[in-house]
Amino acid sequence: MRRNYLVFALILAALNLRPSITSIPPMLGTLQEQLGISGSIASLLTSLPVLCMGLFAPLAVKLNRKWGTEGAIAVALLLIGVGTAFRLFAGSILALLMTSFLAGLGIAIAGPLLSGYIKRHFSNRASAMVGVYSTAMVLGAVLSVWLSVPLQKLMNGSWNDSLAIWAVLAIIALPIWWRLALRMKKEKAKQTEQTRAVTIDTIPLKKYRAWVLTLFFGLMAAIFYSVTTWFAPAVQSMGYTKETAGNMQSMLTLISLPATLFIPMLVQRFQRRLLWLIVCSVLELIGVLMLNLSVSPWLAAIPLGIGTGGLFPLALMLPIEETRNAGEANAWSSMVQSGGYIMGAAGPFVVGRIHDVSDSFIQAFYVLAVMIVLQIIVQVVIGNKKATLN
Repeated sequence: MRRNYLVFALILAALNLRPSITSIPPMLGTLQEQLGISGSIASLLTSLPVLCMGLFAPLAVKLNRKWGTEGAIAVALLLIGVGTAFRLFAGSILALLMTSFLAGLGIAIAGPLLSGYIKRHFSNRASAMVGVYSTAMVLGAVLSVWLSVPLQKLMNGSWNDSLAIWAVLAIIALPIWWRLALRMKKEKAKQTEQTRAVTIDTIPLKKYRAWVLTLFFGLMAAIFYSVTTWFAPAVQSMGYTKETAGNMQSMLTLISLPATLFIPMLVQRFQRRLLWLIVCSVLELIGVLMLNLSVSPWLAAIPLGIGTGGLFPLALMLPIEETRNAGEANAWSSMVQSGGYIMGAAGPFVVGRIHDVSDSFIQAFYVLAVMIVLQIIVQVVIGNKKATLN
């Protein structure tokens, strides 16, 4: 019963980690029109949370020591919920950016701690739980992308209501995590003893391996969020309607679900992670080139969905695989996600800026293709073998 409760809590937390970001792209055209903002400014609504996820990820280790993993995750969910709910009252780009900041801060705290949570409670099934965690995260993204425009229509054309309704996910998750935090309070002394060693000095800033993982995570995140942010607008630029573009992006995200769930399990079973890393990157490259070569976006969404869907859980899994306990997993994940998301935040902004200058997505997507090639080179450096920690 307790194990099922832990899995349920993990799924609920993961569902909250993307809708505050991914509900924005289908609405970008509307927001640009009604708020009178450029593409590069509009892209900040998705870039800012990702930047926050980078800048504030190290807070996860400190809050873990203060409130315990479960308590800190509950605080993170509260921040996500408040930030998302405040979009109901946002009437300017500045107000929307503030809501994105709050949501990004909550995601920054929850992300590394969920890796440690998996390492502690599911050490023998970490790969499977990373798959479940990532799949729930992607499912939250799928729902928000798919339903944002229909919800806007249902709510009398109000983009405020459509963006704010995703706070319901946090409202559902918070009592579960609060109860879990109280239940784990009896083990607080043990948790404190375990995490006391995780100080600023133990964050692996001097570990070459950790920097390689950080670079990979950064490239993966930049590509992932660029595709997430600009796929639908790029499809619209080809002459498709906003609704059709939203459906295509929903299909892209939906296609990623099986890859997100099963590829980590395949890596665990066959121990050939380099092969799967490169296959996923090549599929991303094929999808981007198909868009630039005017192949149907419906077809391009297939390799893009599989590639992005497979790489994200693998990037989350690497710090868990290469550490010995929950404390080390928190420290490595904090560094990898901090540096990686800071790099990743630049992706959507760069694509938006290139689009503003060239009035075309073709040049911007060729830049993405170059980034994917660099990602493959870093994957070769990572290889199949895990690092030996001293």
